[in-house]
Amino acid sequence: MKLEIFSKNESMLTEAIESYARKRVGKLDRYMPWITEGKLEISQEDARVPEERITIQATLGSKGMLIRSQERAEDIRTAIDKVTEALSSRIKRYKGKRYDKGRGVSLTRGAAAEGPEEDEAPRVVKNKRFLVKPMSQDEAIDQMELLGHDFFLYVSAETGKPHLLYRRKDGNYGLIETEMG
Repeated sequence: MKLEIFSKNESMLTEAIESYARKRVGKLDRYMPWITEGKLEISQEDARVPEERITIQATLGSKGMLIRSQERAEDIRTAIDKVTEALSSRIKRYKGKRYDKGRGVSLTRGAAAEGPEEDEAPRVVKNKRFLVKPMSQDEAIDQMELLGHDFFLYVSAETGKPHLLYRRKDGNYGLIETEMG
């Protein structure tokens, strides 16, 4: 696997840390051999809580399939361990879902995002752009699970129209199909 490792603060990224990260993330290749490239971004922030000073974002994938995780810790090695554990867990859950389809196993959910304060109206605080490729509904479900999201926007390979796939509270999926009016 080709792994890019970079840091916003160059002094944080030593040869020992880079070697440790390559060793830990490289082990994930045995679970999913189709993973051919990855990116590890290490950043340090001034945080009130020491356990949140180091942030590591990891993105692995190939051919349009992505697995992503972000973890925080007090030191770099702990953050690397936490992010590889999160990726490993996500891969195992995905593989189990692929092979144990139909057994009714519900997925664990992440913590809900905090809403705006009472006196402040909600507003758009972040814009994202991403390349949307045509895919089947099953591919979209797989991609959503690998990313760990509760929803996924994709272009249907059958119709060529945008569809929104989302996870329902009962553990099943919902699909919103678009129509022009």
